[in-house]
Amino acid sequence: MRRHIVLFIVSLMLLFAFVACGGQAAISPAAPDQPQTIEPADIDLSTLPDEVDAATVESVRERDDVVVLDVREQWEYDEGHIPGVVLIPMGEVSDRLAEIPTDKTVLVTCRSGNRSGQVTQFLRQNGYDNVHNMQGGILAWQQAGLSVEK
Repeated sequence: MRRHIVLFIVSLMLLFAFVACGGQAAISPAAPDQPQTIEPADIDLSTLPDEVDAATVESVRERDDVVVLDVREQWEYDEGHIPGVVLIPMGEVSDRLAEIPTDKTVLVTCRSGNRSGQVTQFLRQNGYDNVHNMQGGILAWQQAGLSVEK
């Protein structure tokens, strides 16, 4: 009898999970910690999410109102970087804030998205209101098959 009760409870839990999740996936926006892919024709820089993916960066990186900031070390940059990126290593950002424009959209990248996430938060705390982290960093960029300069 106890076995039947346990089976019944597990079945109910699975049913509730299925019903609760079933209709949400198709209409829910991406989770806050997941990058959102935005089509180039639809890009309004003022509404970019906090985390953007490599494809979004690729589609806007050459615009005059966008700066892509690489916060890796010089040796990492030398191994391969996004064309046209500005290099300011993470440890130098606070001393070089004047080099980072406040009147442009700033897209921050690093190796994997960790350091750039920290720099993005730091910049926001220092008055930058249009700064975004590139999720996955240069690793995601390369995985997407996008061009790298050496």
